[in-house]
Amino acid sequence: MEPGLEELMPRLLPVGDCDLAEDFDPTVPPRTPQEYLKRVQIEAARCPDVVVAKIDPRKLKKKPTVNISISGCQPAPEGYSPTLKWQQQQVANFSAVRQSLNKHRNHWRSQHLDSNVTMPKSEDEEGWKKFCLGERVYSEMDALSDNENLGIDYMKVGFPPLLSIVSRMNQATVTSVLEYLITWFGEKNFTPELGRWLYALLACLEKPLLPEAHSLIRQLARRCSEVRALEESKNEEQISALNLIICLVSRYFDQRDLADEP
Repeated sequence: MEPGLEELMPRLLPVGDCDLAEDFDPTVPPRTPQEYLKRVQIEAARCPDVVVAKIDPRKLKKKPTVNISISGCQPAPEGYSPTLKWQQQQVANFSAVRQSLNKHRNHWRSQHLDSNVTMPKSEDEEGWKKFCLGERVYSEMDALSDNENLGIDYMKVGFPPLLSIVSRMNQATVTSVLEYLITWFGEKNFTPELGRWLYALLACLEKPLLPEAHSLIRQLARRCSEVRALEESKNEEQISALNLIICLVSRYFDQRDLADEP
């Protein structure tokens, strides 16, 4: 360091000349405070003024794993954009569902689950996907045969989001399951089973939103708009379900930049 700069910078460890043994060896552990401070001075003097990081250019060629989008939702197909009155009504209905759920949560939590209902652990992503969607949707199996329709096998068709089930889910589990289903939806088609669970999980999501939940529901709304825009058959029931989720994310959870504007 230049003498002029050293005068402007106070020493953090001001060490004057001190009597050190003639056999002082800076490579061995210090035995006294003076030896320790002297060793620090020697090591600091050996440090270069400028350090250049060594970067392997091959590692920079890998594609980034994080994809962040700040764009809004894609518009609804012509003739299928929801009216403002319809959106306001859906928000009012959703608000009433949330209030009822919060009011009766303890009651439903105390109800016994059927013997065939085993809720997966919060971190069991594959278990929750199968639990919510059923093996038929999750594994993309063919529709149930007539013989199988005689009785409901929830392992195949998925468990519905019963109040006795969702009332047992804490916020960490709600957020985790929401993430699992959104991840699945990112590469798969929209199904009624998925729609029911997304609505129920949104109803359980507490406000104000945590950053993770905030990012998840925005991702969900954008994905719904993508699927809606690519809907070739113009299935009114499915488009209405997608409109509903976009409406709740944008207007109930205050993500107005994602809202459908009539």
